[in-house]
Amino acid sequence: MNIEIILGLLLVGLLTGILAGFFGIGGGAIIVPMMIAFGNDIKVAIGISIMQMIFSSVYGSYVNYKKKNLNFYEGVYVGIGGLIGASFSGIIIDRVPSNILEGVFTLFILYSLIKFFKAKAEGGNSKVKEGVSSKMFLIGCGMVVGIFAITLGIGGGMLLAPLLAYYLGYSSKKIIPLSLFFVTFSSISGFTSLAMQGYVDYKQGLIVGLTSLIGVRIGIYLLGIVEAKKHKYALLIMYIVVLSIMLDKILF
Repeated sequence: MNIEIILGLLLVGLLTGILAGFFGIGGGAIIVPMMIAFGNDIKVAIGISIMQMIFSSVYGSYVNYKKKNLNFYEGVYVGIGGLIGASFSGIIIDRVPSNILEGVFTLFILYSLIKFFKAKAEGGNSKVKEGVSSKMFLIGCGMVVGIFAITLGIGGGMLLAPLLAYYLGYSSKKIIPLSLFFVTFSSISGFTSLAMQGYVDYKQGLIVGLTSLIGVRIGIYLLGIVEAKKHKYALLIMYIVVLSIMLDKILF
């Protein structure tokens, strides 16, 4: 591994850590395209991405809990669903061609962009009844997102955030700690599944993961000082950038 690749991995780790803390995502939407650009197959890129997510999500969730930004019990419901869903990721990756995975990844980003655009930044009325219904919805969201997101190497935050905003009426800033906590469950389960299939590059994953810890702290600090509306605009810009990267790769 040459010095240019190492420096690139360090930069990617720092950037994805900031995004994880600020947007509640695993960072795979950035890491997967970048790892592909560094010469890795998408399946190996996904493995590196998931390994990094363990570092950023565990540390970020700890910081959010200490700052009392995380609703722990809601996080557990959605996390359990993610743990179940993500356990199937290694099997799916092993059987589905890379070009199909790239297409599905792009469609997920487009779907998330549309749903989050419709949601209110400050939160709104829930489309799901409180109580058992909302708890079952959180578990169901976790399962669906866990199955597909880890398979695509994106942890789940990017897909989970618009669902919580659109259907439960959560504000964008309330969603972020929950999304990052969800990534803790899904990434551990997904990593185990991918490692068993041989799709993890431990050296690259360790470099990116350790560097992301610095970025997570920065991202959580920025989340605490930004307004909800501005935060939503930043999220929308991120979705558009990632969508543009994937469309460029698929079409050109």
